[in-house]
Amino acid sequence: MTDPVSRNSETAILGGGCFWCLDAVYRNLEGVASVVSGYAGGTVPNPTYEQVCGKRTGHAEVVKVDFDPAVISYADILRVFFTIHDPTTKDRQGADVGPQYRSVIFATSPEQERVAREVMAEVAEAGLYPAPLVTELAPAPEFWPGEAEHQDYFARTPWSGYCRAVIAPKVTKFRKSFAHRLKERAA
Repeated sequence: MTDPVSRNSETAILGGGCFWCLDAVYRNLEGVASVVSGYAGGTVPNPTYEQVCGKRTGHAEVVKVDFDPAVISYADILRVFFTIHDPTTKDRQGADVGPQYRSVIFATSPEQERVAREVMAEVAEAGLYPAPLVTELAPAPEFWPGEAEHQDYFARTPWSGYCRAVIAPKVTKFRKSFAHRLKERAA
């Protein structure tokens, strides 16, 4: 995705299950200039998908979202995040199980950490989920871009079984919940 990036852009790094799901949603959110699927939070430099899925690196599948805070706030980026994945299941999203699928926010600044804590408290207090949040909050580590075949996966392979069964329902939920924040609104 190559929308112009503002000089005042911010970066969010988020993990909430398979990165293909987050990638598909954030590409459609107004104010988002770019989305890159990748890896963060582990110990192996420049990990591969196979290494991460093999649970040998400690990395989570994440997306790096560059956004314009004059158009969308970091708090709203996080509200989308908490709507499109289950932040109450440790190391899993649906049938995807393992530490690479953990719910995690990697804050790129003390201000992002503060906002993340506020939004997490807001979500917990709203009672949106029947169990407590298990989302990790940590300072942003090195981000490693994923391989080319993992970028914009949903748009390139919408017919695949995983896309139809897992990603499409999340995109539909996002479009309904945040219709007012879509890049391209229905006429």
